Amino acid sequence: MDAPALSSSQGVSILLRPSPPLTLRRALSPTKPYSRIKTKPFSICASSSSDSGKKPCPRFSFHNRLFLVLVHDSSSCSFLYGGVAAAVVTLLDYGAGNVRSLRNAIRYLGFDIKDVQKPEDILSANRLVFPGVGAFAAAMEVLEQSGMAEALCTYIESDRPFLGICLGLQLLFESSEENGPVKGLGLIPGVVGRFDSSNGLAVPHIGWNAVQIIKDSGILDDIGRHHVYFVHSYRVIPSDANWDWVSSVCNYGDSFISSITRGNVHAVQFHPEKSGDVGLSILRKFLDPSSSSKKLAHGKASQLAKRVIACLDVRANDKGDLVVTKGDQYDVREHSDEHQVRNLGKPVELAGQYYKDGADEISFLNITGFRDFPLGDLPMLQVLRYTSENVFVPLTVGGGIRDFTDENGRYYSSLEVASEYFRSGADKISIGSDAVFAAEEYLKTGVKTGKSSLEQISRVYGNQAVVVSIDPRRVYIRNPNDVKFKSVKVYSPGPSGEEYAWYQCTINGGREGRPIGAYELAKAVEELGAGEILLNCIDCDGQGQGFDIDLIKLISDAVTIPVIASSGAGAVQHFSDVFQKTSASAALAAGIFHRKEVPISLVKEHLLREGIEVRM
Repeated sequence: MDAPALSSSQGVSILLRPSPPLTLRRALSPTKPYSRIKTKPFSICASSSSDSGKKPCPRFSFHNRLFLVLVHDSSSCSFLYGGVAAAVVTLLDYGAGNVRSLRNAIRYLGFDIKDVQKPEDILSANRLVFPGVGAFAAAMEVLEQSGMAEALCTYIESDRPFLGICLGLQLLFESSEENGPVKGLGLIPGVVGRFDSSNGLAVPHIGWNAVQIIKDSGILDDIGRHHVYFVHSYRVIPSDANWDWVSSVCNYGDSFISSITRGNVHAVQFHPEKSGDVGLSILRKFLDPSSSSKKLAHGKASQLAKRVIACLDVRANDKGDLVVTKGDQYDVREHSDEHQVRNLGKPVELAGQYYKDGADEISFLNITGFRDFPLGDLPMLQVLRYTSENVFVPLTVGGGIRDFTDENGRYYSSLEVASEYFRSGADKISIGSDAVFAAEEYLKTGVKTGKSSLEQISRVYGNQAVVVSIDPRRVYIRNPNDVKFKSVKVYSPGPSGEEYAWYQCTINGGREGRPIGAYELAKAVEELGAGEILLNCIDCDGQGQGFDIDLIKLISDAVTIPVIASSGAGAVQHFSDVFQKTSASAALAAGIFHRKEVPISLVKEHLLREGIEVRM
């Protein structure tokens, strides 16, 4: 077939030569002489109309970029173009959790997005992505009530290009035990069950794990021996009945299905949009199977990696600018006559640099959020939005997530506050002071009211989306029986030779102590729905002398959810110490990264030499 030509009264033709050939489906309207078109790769050839297509002509190659066709004489336009739909991806977003990251990843790769509004949008899709997040039952309820469940089954059974992510994989199976049993779409045999934590396995499964490729799926080429990012509490076990669907498995406690493939239908349990370059490679191969992407370097992943997290404490300085700062035992002001807020850089720029340096997650802590209404903090929301455009690892944000009534008397629930953070690009939210109050009430009454921010958010978005940040300070005692709280024998005695200490929890940025210990708080918030604990220590903060091993061991041994060690890192050895001496799943640092004292790459190289698995 001849290349379509766009002719003008000046006798000039512009020939569009699609590569590969595309079906011509849409005509440019003669009433619209200017038309914006998104395309697959093609070349433009300009020549006179008398010898069009006969003489060599200059070509200009484009790939997935917006261009403008100018028609000087619209009355003679007879141009047809069919590549428009090929560069549009249909997204089934039913409104729970953070899909901004996936949207950003798709756009980053050069594709437009069409959102599903009605079942017919599913049936007319050329490529459909279903990023399921949240609870199984809630997702099925939305799909069934909207009529989308039937359309989704029809689409998949027709072997149309489909990519399910996380819950988008689980919903394909027969049922789930999560708050159930709950019936699924029933396209693949199998039941979604919870990880077994009875043997000490930390649940949720959070972090970068290795997958074992079972069969060629196209989109998983090159990812064997690389880490990808998982965050889930439920999984499907492979069986004889579903084995012909399985394209990869992952080991965490036992072997579970990490991806399925049949024909054009794919689904993954992990999050490609949060798996850095490896994840972007997977998305690219699904969105554009004809693309020739750069081959990934050989990986060495074999198991769940320990995570290295970069933390950015964010607040406004005295001029009103949002800056990254760092405290010395939670004091963020310089010890100078000006006493200004310590300024260590701009949040978006630093987050982007840490992503390039190999940080496994980025954590933003709005350290004055407890004072103000967080939804009024538009710069912080903008930081999240801009960061998520180019940072494809998990983002956590904390500070001020609680019920709030503004100056006009408008009430906002903590769920609304968290929802705005998720919509702005957060993958997890961190709750501090409000979790302390909820735990105190729970320990006092023994009743789960379901009304606390922790319970509300974990119920809607899943406990894997909720981190509780604990800010304790060490209180030395001579005898464990002196207090009703759990105490430990400390490695370094207190100022008067005390051999024991308990850890008093604080609120409002460490300014107020509460009658509850870190051990008691950790156990309570796990019961209330926390999926992870960020464990700080006021005594160690900014000191650079290492993590509080006594505290971290106490908490990581007490709970079955992952624990992030924080406060005190000053050298690479401190990271290996905390991983070798405790059950911490991750270690977080701030100042040593901001001041470039210890690069993230140096930390990971040291951990590898110590025999500790990390993502490189």
